[in-house]
Amino acid sequence: MTRSALFVLTSCTVMGPSGRPTGFHLGETVEPWRILEENGFHIDVATTSGHAPKMVGHEQENPAHADFLADAKACAKIENPLSLPHVVPEIYSAIYFVGGHGAMWDFPCNEDVANITRTIYNNGGVVSAICHGQAALVNIKGTDGNYLVSGKGLTSFSHEGEIERGLEEIVPFSLQHTLEARGAHYTSAPGRAPHVVTDGRLVTGQNPASATGLARQLVQAVARTSCGAPAQ
Repeated sequence: MTRSALFVLTSCTVMGPSGRPTGFHLGETVEPWRILEENGFHIDVATTSGHAPKMVGHEQENPAHADFLADAKACAKIENPLSLPHVVPEIYSAIYFVGGHGAMWDFPCNEDVANITRTIYNNGGVVSAICHGQAALVNIKGTDGNYLVSGKGLTSFSHEGEIERGLEEIVPFSLQHTLEARGAHYTSAPGRAPHVVTDGRLVTGQNPASATGLARQLVQAVARTSCGAPAQ
């Protein structure tokens, strides 16, 4: 049986009133895409607007980035994404929220994001996010009325990281502090070191350096729920 994962990308192109450019982070997309495909996953892409997203994080000298951008099938999915209201969550084994600062604006209060994530999780699927992608999780509540992240170990882009980049007054809220306020058990690694946290069927990565590790743990988490093959 082919397993399916839904990659959700931000549609925001600027960081709020600051006008600073943003978009989905290519580096947080490439390795998870490769690893999931190698493990037999079908991948779909959706954006909050249903339109092609803007890309950030492209490293010109990175061969993995070049290979991905040369993949016509992958690029077609990003250029022609699904619109969230048209997503059928029951067909997915996992959902993955890609980062990029734009996620801080269009993920948190999107009802489709919440409903799709809740359905996948309640059906036994895996919820995953990286860097600022965890903004999708801050307002999601389960059927018991508690926040999805309450009592769970996770990570995300740190508040210290926002300060280091001079963005703490630009982002609409502190992602780390909001997750903690929702009852999450937050941890992070120093600087730009990779850090991935898996708590049951919730898998989160701190930063772009965590993308490979997150993907491997995501595959393993899905395998535990469906007796699939181990991550490569």
